[in-house]
Amino acid sequence: MLVRDRMTRNPVSVAPEMVVPEALELLKRNEIRRLPVIGNGKLIGMVTQMDLLRVSPTPATSLAVWEIPALVAKIRVKEVMSRKVITIGPDQPIEDAALLMREKMIGGLPVVDKGELVGIITETDIFDAFVDVLGVKQGGTRITLEVADRIGSLAEVTGLAKDLGINILSLVTLPGEGGWARATFRVKGRRIAELVEEMKSRGLKILHVFPDTNKRSS
Repeated sequence: MLVRDRMTRNPVSVAPEMVVPEALELLKRNEIRRLPVIGNGKLIGMVTQMDLLRVSPTPATSLAVWEIPALVAKIRVKEVMSRKVITIGPDQPIEDAALLMREKMIGGLPVVDKGELVGIITETDIFDAFVDVLGVKQGGTRITLEVADRIGSLAEVTGLAKDLGINILSLVTLPGEGGWARATFRVKGRRIAELVEEMKSRGLKILHVFPDTNKRSS
């Protein structure tokens, strides 16, 4: 899965001269939290809802009520935006985007291709991808087990599922310790209980079995 598969194309953007109230209204109208700033056709910054709210007067301000709108209306996006923008390319793996956002502690990345803004990918997009990779929306029984960290271990388990006529909807593995790895399967079929027992008989340690809460198993 690549960034281009999950990014929002043609994202809403703003000009650096836009005033703060207009930028806030744009965020509200589009139900988003960040805006790329485009100047002369190029990405020159990013501004977030928090950036804009930070320069808006609070109830504790000593300004007179009639002074507040006039003051805020003079503040431009270019005065509060982040100029050192971290970007990512559309053909990079989505996990690279997740790692970059985690390391830099940011909630979104402009996607730039050949110097042009082509999209934006956010933490919500990453969460949605995670849900899809785990096959949550497809239902099925979720089985987590430990398998030997060696060639052929997963093939043995998937072969058992095939022999019992069980469909594997998703499969995710995580490295473990002591020569073992953790594998999580989401499966559908009539003979899941037999699959679990067969795994146990072969010395595999079953950690969790969560039944299909959607009750859509065949």
